[in-house]
Amino acid sequence: MNLNSCQTLSVGGQDLKNGSRAPREDARAVLKPSTPTKKPQPPKPQNAITIAVSSRVLFNMEKEQQIFEQQGMEEYIQYQVAHETEPFSPGPAFSFVKALEAVNTQLREHYPESEELFDVVLITNNHAYVGLRLINTINHHQLFIERFCMTGGNSPIGYLKAYHTNLYLSADPVKVHEALEQGIAAATMFTPEKMTEVSETQLRVAFDGDAVLFSDESERIFKAHGLDKFFEHEKAHENKPLDHGPLKCFLEVLGKLQKKFYAKGQRMDCPIRTYLVTARSAASSGARALKTLRSWGLEIDEALFLAGAPKGPMLEKIRPHIFFDDQMFHVEGAAEMGTVACHVPYGVAQRIPRKGVKDKETCPTVK
Repeated sequence: MNLNSCQTLSVGGQDLKNGSRAPREDARAVLKPSTPTKKPQPPKPQNAITIAVSSRVLFNMEKEQQIFEQQGMEEYIQYQVAHETEPFSPGPAFSFVKALEAVNTQLREHYPESEELFDVVLITNNHAYVGLRLINTINHHQLFIERFCMTGGNSPIGYLKAYHTNLYLSADPVKVHEALEQGIAAATMFTPEKMTEVSETQLRVAFDGDAVLFSDESERIFKAHGLDKFFEHEKAHENKPLDHGPLKCFLEVLGKLQKKFYAKGQRMDCPIRTYLVTARSAASSGARALKTLRSWGLEIDEALFLAGAPKGPMLEKIRPHIFFDDQMFHVEGAAEMGTVACHVPYGVAQRIPRKGVKDKETCPTVK
């Protein structure tokens, strides 16, 4: 599988609830602009778990992107205005966002006065003229997204901290690098050719360990000295917690919400489930990973130590809404099996190191 720089592998925007639906049929369905009523109020940003998504990962905008790249901004805007009553079809982040909303529904039932909820913000460098089509599409798909940021061609990264962003998802690797440099958890999302059907009632999030939840300390040992030295290093440092990686903070906020469900007796049927899917070996290097999570006060629901085996088949069984990994090899393998995978461009394993990317903990304050 070839993942190109536009993150549109082929069938961008497949319906994520039913893989058999033709995405182009959705895109051609004419809608009537509307403003639904009786929606709950969005939480205050300082209280929410804010997920910022770009329009190109939430929706399939492959055709529109080609117009922009080949014909320029003016033709792009004219096309969008002319088609603003036609909804975009779903993109790779669509099922993830729907799962966030399903969790919010249960949180509101248990804690009607709490604002500790997921809040999805649409972050895009689109021109404001495109806003009507995006609003119409969101209403057509019955999404609850009230906060928009449209920057008219400028980078939106500077606004992420103002929105108290806990996670940023984009199709643009340059913007993802910028977000990580700003200390914000971020990943580049890819669209598999055929997306696996996922749960509509339980949010499932899968993480790699090194350079995703944890720092790349151990990977640096492996890259520099080989597998035997890596095992020796992990054994010698088994009781020393690894430093934080860029996605540790997102696991942390998921854990906080899980505990709210546990308090209501929903440990076994919690609507949030987390997974560690790592190439580490359990006996040789797994203990340090688990002890690190324990030292942070974090739980992981399922831990899969694959000892170098491919991750794709395991992810196909898990059926997560989203999977994070720092190595494109594993991202590609996951996508080949139908998993929506995100690349976290952090640490020593990157194919093309980017000058200026700081090797530091990227963890905003947990709200």
